Amino acid sequence: MSTRIENFEQLRQKYEECKRLVEVRADPDYDGDKKFILVCGGPGCVSLKSLQLVENFEKLIKEHGLENKVQASISGCFGFCEKGPLVNIFPENIFYVQVKPEDAKDIFEQHILNNKVVDRLVYIEPVSQKSMTDSLEMPFYKRQMRIALRNCGLIDPEIVEEYLGVGGYQSLAKVITQMTPEEAIEIMKRSGLGGRGGAGFSTGRKWEFGRMYKGDRKYVICNADEGDPGAFMDRAIMEGDAHSVIEGMAIAAYCIGADQGYVYIRAEYPQAVKRLQIAIDAARKLGLLGKNILGTGFNFDVDVRLGAGAFVCGEETALIQSIQGNRGEPTTKPPFPAERGLWQKPTVVNNVETLANVPVIFEKGPEWFAQIGTENSKGTKVFALAGKVNNVGLVEVPMGTTLRQLIFEIGGGVRDGGKFKAAQSGGPSGGCIPEQFLDTPIDYQSLSKIGSMMGSGGMIVMSDSDCMVNIARFYLEFVVEESCGRCVPCRIGTKRMLEILTDITKGKGTLDTLAELQSLAETIPDTALCGLGQTAPNPVLSTLRYFMDEYKAHVEEKRCPAGVCTDLLHYEILPEKCIGCTSCARGCPVNCISGSPKQTHVIDQEKCIKCGNCLQKCRFGAVIRK
Repeated sequence: MSTRIENFEQLRQKYEECKRLVEVRADPDYDGDKKFILVCGGPGCVSLKSLQLVENFEKLIKEHGLENKVQASISGCFGFCEKGPLVNIFPENIFYVQVKPEDAKDIFEQHILNNKVVDRLVYIEPVSQKSMTDSLEMPFYKRQMRIALRNCGLIDPEIVEEYLGVGGYQSLAKVITQMTPEEAIEIMKRSGLGGRGGAGFSTGRKWEFGRMYKGDRKYVICNADEGDPGAFMDRAIMEGDAHSVIEGMAIAAYCIGADQGYVYIRAEYPQAVKRLQIAIDAARKLGLLGKNILGTGFNFDVDVRLGAGAFVCGEETALIQSIQGNRGEPTTKPPFPAERGLWQKPTVVNNVETLANVPVIFEKGPEWFAQIGTENSKGTKVFALAGKVNNVGLVEVPMGTTLRQLIFEIGGGVRDGGKFKAAQSGGPSGGCIPEQFLDTPIDYQSLSKIGSMMGSGGMIVMSDSDCMVNIARFYLEFVVEESCGRCVPCRIGTKRMLEILTDITKGKGTLDTLAELQSLAETIPDTALCGLGQTAPNPVLSTLRYFMDEYKAHVEEKRCPAGVCTDLLHYEILPEKCIGCTSCARGCPVNCISGSPKQTHVIDQEKCIKCGNCLQKCRFGAVIRK
């Protein structure tokens, strides 16, 4: 489709034409005879050959001459990454998991041609051992409410007609033809949508500030620089529904009086960049970006700016510096970007998930959105659930859902039968939440009270096999590597904290260094320049607060309770169990185990490099790790 849409009425007509393309998927009352095979196109599934799976389906469709009756297509991330590649067959809504390219033949011959479910590819619920064909009945999806992810796994992100078919750009048309900017901003304020990049600041108020400040030019920036370890929420939205972000940007631009937008995204996300550019090009051809949009006189265009992967550029002022071609370093605030941002002009910066919510608010109304969530945290939140959890993937739940529900009902509990120890929310800026707070509702205020934060949505689950001191060290190592180095507290303070944590994990820590660690962790938040430095000590502060016993075991007993810190491990051979089989000695890379065949063996502790080979080789439980 390349014909320019000139006005609201033409857009409505295009919607009526295009909704037929997606009705087999989007309309629960569809009564036609067409079948649709939708395959997950998220990076995880693509790495497991989901693109080849689509090719195999298309080949089978052609061989049987069913091009008018059956269609196969790729989509955005379905979210259930643990069980990918994923396939959904419509209109029956039959969900298949862990589908290999060679499984296309069975699905096509049994399901498409003979309406028989392929039982071996159906999801089996681990506890009840019940087969589940409807994704909406699966525990992973049942408690979710998908707003920001509404089109991911439903439409082909590279075909603009499919986005138009689910009502895409109708909200933009409504806003620019029927509302003043002030009226639209008031709707955003009434919705209660807070920024999903971490701070939760009112989106409507931010837009109000952007409109209030005067400038001969204004800008809207989409912050797609998602760099938290284990986080992939924004990337999935860009890959699966980039048009919703573009539409949200255009509405924001109309509200503040901007005519130019930029999406700042990491170059290391090539699939997201590709689909974003395809969406921008398609919107331009239709006249939904560019000059005189829908004949209203409103001008707005979007360009892509690639980041080199610096975590600090997730901070809005550092991001702005990077777009301008400067080193990505934060600047002091005030002035805030809404007053003087990109090229010293008023600029509004919103992250991907925030903007993806905007069209729905204007479609369904601010009251609808505001009744979801809690009193002070409205709407839903997308989380990247990862770590020692059974159901790794993308999850979108109403604010106020508890950690227990998220981890044990949706996430399926701790992997390999382990015991839950902590959940780390908010990435390097967040804190580690212990078991005692599993019933804490997930919202901005509740997480802050227990020493963590919402952040952009990373949620890493840890079990009793994780060392909390080592976890804190891992996040500090990340922060030190990613610090821009501009301010002393972040450049030197976090490095000193890392040195102390490293010493503790190597058995060189003392009670004095532990006290120094606490002092630094409490001082840096009050003195660092930007959010990166101000929140960097959070993983340390939370682990010191809730897991001090582990720190003391490392410092006083020179012992790692979780058995993770290599320098504190100690391997012994139990004489009463050793039969002298020599397996441990033959597997030792440094020859530190002595003993004759059929005689008790002994480990030379000074030579031992703590590799653990002896423990793995022994079949009689004679080797123990302390």
